[in-house]
Amino acid sequence: MKVLKKYCLIIMIMVCLVLTACAKASKEQNVAGTLEEIMTKVYASVPEEERPMALTNIEVTDENIEGFLGTSDIEYDSILASESMVGSIAHSVVLIRTKENADVNAIKAKIKENINPRKWVCVGVEPEDVIIENKGNLIIIIVIEDENIRNNINKEFKGL
Repeated sequence: MKVLKKYCLIIMIMVCLVLTACAKASKEQNVAGTLEEIMTKVYASVPEEERPMALTNIEVTDENIEGFLGTSDIEYDSILASESMVGSIAHSVVLIRTKENADVNAIKAKIKENINPRKWVCVGVEPEDVIIENKGNLIIIIVIEDENIRNNINKEFKGL
C-alpha cells in the first residue's frame, strides 16, 4: 500500500509540473498589444526614408482577406496588413492573431500554399523569399522585395 501511495504521489507531482510548464510556455509565446502596436514595433529598425511611399495599415476583413493571404479558409480573431498605396511596390507585412486554439502550423501551411507573392503590377517576390513566422497565436507574413527590410522586420518580430 505504501508503494502505491508513493507512485500516486510521484505521478501527481509530475502531472502538476507538466501542466505548469505548458501553461507558462503558452503565456510566454503569445505577444501582447494591439496589432497596430505590434506593427509599429516590427518596423522599428526600418528607417522612415527606407519605407515605401504611402505605407498604410489596412484592416483585413472577410471581404478582402484573399487579396492578402490567398485564402479565406483560416481561423482568426484579427488581421492587419501594412502595404504601400503605390501599386507597383512589392511590400506587404501582415499580422494575424489567430483564435486561441487554432492550429497555427496548419494556418501557416495554408497561407504558404496559397499566397500570391506576385500580386503587384510588374513586381513581386520569389516564393522562397516569403517569410511566414509565428510567436504563439500571432503570425507574421513578410512579402517584401528588399532583402534588408525583409530581414530587419523578421528580426524585430522574432525579438518581440
